[in-house]
Amino acid sequence: MALAFRRANYQSPGEPGKRGLDDLVFYQLALDIVVNAEEMGKHLPSHEKYDLARQIRRSSKAITANIAEGYGRYHYLDSLHYYSIARGELLETQAHFTNALVIGCIPQEYFNQIYELIRKTEIALNGYMNYVRKQRAGHQDHGERSVREEQPDYHTNTFGNDAHESPQ
Repeated sequence: MALAFRRANYQSPGEPGKRGLDDLVFYQLALDIVVNAEEMGKHLPSHEKYDLARQIRRSSKAITANIAEGYGRYHYLDSLHYYSIARGELLETQAHFTNALVIGCIPQEYFNQIYELIRKTEIALNGYMNYVRKQRAGHQDHGERSVREEQPDYHTNTFGNDAHESPQ
């Protein structure tokens, strides 16, 4: 079986047009990258199975994970932080595909398709990041700082002065 460019076979179970994570074009494109990273990993020589294959699978899956993390954040600065990480993972994945090309593991035609997909994803992600910056969601409530959860103050009940003492 030859290495071939593939699209993700994913249909959102959500209601179409409800504007959720699944509706984001760059998220859908990132899923295509995951599928192709997995496919490429299957076709690598045995000496690359636990090196390049593992790295490209991890970085490609980190793209979608960070997009989801950013989408789930309330404050726009928190969202932008995760989208920025997703962009870094996207470019790391591109570097892994480039490595596969230069060491002769994938053909130029396949690389060209992946490269185009990655660039398209990056452009869409950058556009969405600009949109998020302009919307400034959470700014009214929290200002220009990232929202962080406070460190919980845990109290333990020690029985008596000695923590090893049993209750009476």
